[in-house]
This record gives sequence, structure tokens and C-alpha cells, in this order.
Amino acid sequence: MTAEHPQPPVPGTHDTEGLLLSLRDLVENARAMPLSASVMVNREEVLELVEDAIGSLPEELREARWLLKEREEFLAGARKEAESIIDAARLRAERMVERTEVVREARRAAEAIVDDAEARSRALRNEAEDYVDQKLAAFEIVLDRTMAAVQKGRERLQVHTTSPALEAEESSDEGAFFDQDDG
Repeated sequence: MTAEHPQPPVPGTHDTEGLLLSLRDLVENARAMPLSASVMVNREEVLELVEDAIGSLPEELREARWLLKEREEFLAGARKEAESIIDAARLRAERMVERTEVVREARRAAEAIVDDAEARSRALRNEAEDYVDQKLAAFEIVLDRTMAAVQKGRERLQVHTTSPALEAEESSDEGAFFDQDDG
């Protein structure tokens, strides 16, 4: 990237983080203003990157919603499987009613199967929730970075916009200051 013309993001890779990194590079590599901490950036380039970042947000939100839907479908499947296992255990226990010990063993086995299915369901639910939480945390970080970049951009724009009266006052003050040095 050059200081005056940063490279646009590669087509097809318009993810929010990539766009924000491009925006950061644009600001970091911008030409510095003389005697100032401010830099000059091309408004159109910055606005285009911000718009692209905003445009890419819904895709990430859709992905998060999809993950939540997948989680719910998975949990429903696990519940259905657990019910199927319980039903199978009940049928097996009814067939073994002939002997008390066999019935007890069937109940123990059914409970173990149910406990195992519930434990697996909890573990899978926790994994799904952790995965979704990680994705949402990453999205939150990207969103925070976007907001910070936008805020910095707005602050820099406000620093560069001064009123004509203030500029005239500053120029007259500078002349008086230098007159004092001569005397």
C-alpha cells in the first residue's frame, strides 16, 4: 500500500474485519498535515470502506442466526433421540417383567441410557452455545472496532472544520505574536 492510494480490499473478501483493516491502513498511511498530528484522507475512500463494512454486517448476523437455528435443530434432534432411547428402554423393561432382577437391571440400564443421552445433550448444547458465543464475541469486537474507527473519523473531520471568523482571529493573533518578537 502507498500512503496516498491504499489498495482496496480484494474482491470477494468483503468481510467486516478486512474492510476495517483497510480503513485503518488508509488512516495510518495518510499524508500528515504539516505541524499537526492530523492527516489528510480521501473522504470518498473512507466513506466507501465504512459503507462496505456496514454492508457486510448483515451477512455475519445471518451466520450467527444460522448457528442459533442449527443449535436449536440439533437440540431438538438430541431430545427426539433421547425420547426414542427412553421408549426403547421401556419396551425392553416390559418384556423382562418376568423376573424382578431383570426388571431392576432394565430400569438401571434405561436410566443409564437416559443419563448418558442427557449428558451428551448438555455437552453438545454447551459446545453449541460456546461456539455461538465465540462468533458473537468476534462480531462484537469487529463492531466495536468499526464504531471506534467511525468515531475517530468523525472527530478528525470536526478538527478540520473551523469557522472563517476563527481562522481570521488566529491569523491576526499570529501577526501580533511575531511583532512582539521583533521589539
